[in-house]
Amino acid sequence: MRRYFLNSNPTPALQEPPPPPPPQLVLQDSSITAAAEPNASGQTPLSAIVDAFEDLAKLLKSITDQDNDVDRGELQLDVFCDSCSPVSVLFSCLGLAFKFAESEYVAKVASLVDASKRHKTLQSVLDLDVANGTVRTAGSHSRNLRRVSDESLKDAATTAYSQVCAPFHTWAVRAAVYAGMYTLPSRDQLLLNLSETNQTAEKKMRRYINASLPVIEYIDKLYISRNISLDW
Repeated sequence: MRRYFLNSNPTPALQEPPPPPPPQLVLQDSSITAAAEPNASGQTPLSAIVDAFEDLAKLLKSITDQDNDVDRGELQLDVFCDSCSPVSVLFSCLGLAFKFAESEYVAKVASLVDASKRHKTLQSVLDLDVANGTVRTAGSHSRNLRRVSDESLKDAATTAYSQVCAPFHTWAVRAAVYAGMYTLPSRDQLLLNLSETNQTAEKKMRRYINASLPVIEYIDKLYISRNISLDW
């Protein structure tokens, strides 16, 4: 992470332009997924995600005092987007089943990246939508922020998707994902695609879970502090 947080509240713009259109989705008949290449630093996809969220968790720890519930600063929106971007690589390793989910995720992150050019922090994005009454409006940045912030691989993926992503997706996206669960790669193939072993994947996922929990709690707190319920 090379960007830093701000210690002052920016003045939000009065009017937000409409969100950019989602990227075009091209479906391919591919039951076999390609292995994800290491990035420029030689990191595997999981390593890149873990490192990004651990850096983000460290930033949050430096700007919040959880014991005394005191904020020392605000998390920058572009820093948050930097951490979310590597996650999209995982979708490509899961094949056709997650192409629609990937498209939605990428579009929402792209919307937040675009918003970061005008709004420095997560707080300023929420405050603007609260002022305009558009927090839960489809395509709003507050809604997109909420969406990108829980024995066989098929069963595990179905359970995870049902609990975490499905409540936020349209019927068409849910139907496509559930139908595509039968095209998921095997566990061994997925690990191969990710350039991981059982041992390395388990360690990295545990690190990711530990790092992501304070991030989720921080974002939830932003909504709750503005009297926005989390059951949507």
